[in-house]
Order: sequence, then C-alpha cells, then structure tokens
Amino acid sequence: MAADFIPEFQGNLRKHCLRVPECIRRCSGIKIFGKRIKSIVFTTDVSIIRNVNADAVIAVYPFTPQPIITQAIMLAADIPVFCGVGGGITQGKRVVNIAHHAEHQGAMGVVVNAPTSNETLAAVAEEIDIPVIVTVVSEQEDIAARLRAGASIFNVSASAKTPMLVRRIREEFPEVAIIATGGPTDESILATIEAGANAITWTPPTNGEQTRIIMNKYRAYWAEHPPVNGPDQVPD
Repeated sequence: MAADFIPEFQGNLRKHCLRVPECIRRCSGIKIFGKRIKSIVFTTDVSIIRNVNADAVIAVYPFTPQPIITQAIMLAADIPVFCGVGGGITQGKRVVNIAHHAEHQGAMGVVVNAPTSNETLAAVAEEIDIPVIVTVVSEQEDIAARLRAGASIFNVSASAKTPMLVRRIREEFPEVAIIATGGPTDESILATIEAGANAITWTPPTNGEQTRIIMNKYRAYWAEHPPVNGPDQVPD
C-alpha cells in the first residue's frame, strides 16, 4: 500500500507549472548515464524549461546552432538537455565542433537533423562520448546505415505518420532506442507508445499562450470584483 503512495511537494509559488501528459509514463523510457528518460519537452524557452515536470528537454531550433544559445539553455536548465547541433542548414565540420562544445557544456546528448550526411554523423559519433540522436522524418530513411554511422537514438518526427514509422523501425530493429513525437492528445501519444517508442517528446503551449490564459483569468476576476482602493488580492 505504501509503495502506491507518492508524496509530492509543489510550494505556493511553483504550483503553476506545466505538466506533461500523464500517459507518457506508460512508455519504457531510455536510460542514459543511469537516468531514465520518458518525457522530453520540446522547447528552447528557458522560462518553460524551469517550469515543466518533463524528464528532459530537447532544444532544437530552426536556425544555425550557436554555442551561446546552448550555453544559455544549459545554464538555465535543471533537467538533462539534448542539444540540436545542426545537420540541415549547418553541415560538415561545424556540426562536429558544435557537438563537441555541447558535450563540454554538459549536454546529455546531441541531436542532428534529418539531412545530416552519414559522413558527418560518423565524425560526430567519433568525436563525442554522449549519445548522438538522429532525427527521422520519412520511411525512406536508411536506418541500418544510420546505425552503422554511429546513431545512438532515433528521434522520429513524421507528423501523423509517426506511429507507423516507429512501428516499422521497431519491427526491424527490436532493441534500438526510439524517441518520438506524441502528438496533441492522449490517444495519439498512446498510439505512438504502443508502436514502440521508448520516450515521447511533448510540445508545450507557448509562453504567449500561457500568458493569455492568466491575463484572461485576471480580467474576469477584476470584472467581478472591482477594487475600491486599488488591487488588494490576486487570484491564483
């Protein structure tokens, strides 16, 4: 009975935080350096990173990777970070250099984009001692060649086709580590887990969306409780 009870402490100031969908806990997770990772938040927003209960963060963004961005995220994060190091717009030796820098900054792993060549992938895998995560967006991807080049984990991001692609990889490579996008609903997340994903990436609401919700709550409260001598109470 005691094993089923999980004590929890939130604090008054941190009770307003983002929570990943509970159904993600059903996946097996991936153990990296002794830490078991099941839920991975997809963001580079440090305010979200500091206020979410995910096991890790995947920090990938649509610009040329810059060490200063990696450094800022690593400084702010209190959970493991998987850093994007290029492979799309950025290619070749620069990807290797950025991956090397990310490792020294404390990243748990590096993420390369789908267009990354196997030559660049092999060079990254040779240079660093943390997992190299390869993004997969199409069923045309040669998974065996990626593994030979040094891929440690696959990050499947194929929109509605993600469960199908995860299942195809899992059937051919039963023991390979797979991270996958779970989609917007519990049903889509569970379908991805059942297809064989070990860990799920979750896209949180943006900072702007969260702010709008809070501001609408404040407006509704003050409309019903107009202050007489200025604000004397703030709703939770």
